[in-house]
Amino acid sequence: MTDLAFGGASIDGGLYTSVTGFAQQMPHFLNVLVSYWTDLGLSVFALLMLVGWWRARTRLGGSTRRRLARSEGRHTPAVQMAMALAVPVIVVLAYVVNDVVKSFFHEQRPCQTLHVVTVEPCPGIGDWSFPSNHSVIAASAAIALLLLDRRLGAIAVPAALLMGASRVWVGAHYPHDVVVGLIVGTLVAAVLTPLARRAAPLVDRVRETPLRPLVAAR
Repeated sequence: MTDLAFGGASIDGGLYTSVTGFAQQMPHFLNVLVSYWTDLGLSVFALLMLVGWWRARTRLGGSTRRRLARSEGRHTPAVQMAMALAVPVIVVLAYVVNDVVKSFFHEQRPCQTLHVVTVEPCPGIGDWSFPSNHSVIAASAAIALLLLDRRLGAIAVPAALLMGASRVWVGAHYPHDVVVGLIVGTLVAAVLTPLARRAAPLVDRVRETPLRPLVAAR
């Protein structure tokens, strides 16, 4: 175990204090909005997952004669459904991977180490900072959604970047916590999402069972 991942404050503590100091100079309403986003923004990814599943379900159950949108045409209907169902699983696995990484680094939250005024209350001692869980979850969801449907990815990827930035803004993480979290989430999703395509035959089999409504609209 190490006390500080990559030296903690010695890596980008100056940038952290600059961002948190800038945040303190911003209008109150802006910091309220950022706080809402950092606390509740992950629900946006859950909503996008639901949209991805619904589109895949509609496509698999719809007429094969329907003209497909360009973003849909990259995958067969069964492959698209397999990938849609895999997105939340991939996010959970990314979180588990990140939890393993966290177990090797006991980096205190920057607001505990640097004692700065932050937009949100500082997490308690022992709530380790490196890497950022929010960033891992957001990045893994964004990349999995991007590989599923470019239109969903066009929303999810910027949202993931905003989520990461918000974690520094509110004082919860160093910038390197966020960057590494985004990388971990991206790598996990980039590796596992293509593997989900292999479950397409299983989707076809489920389509012929009483569980059909899970994968096909009709």
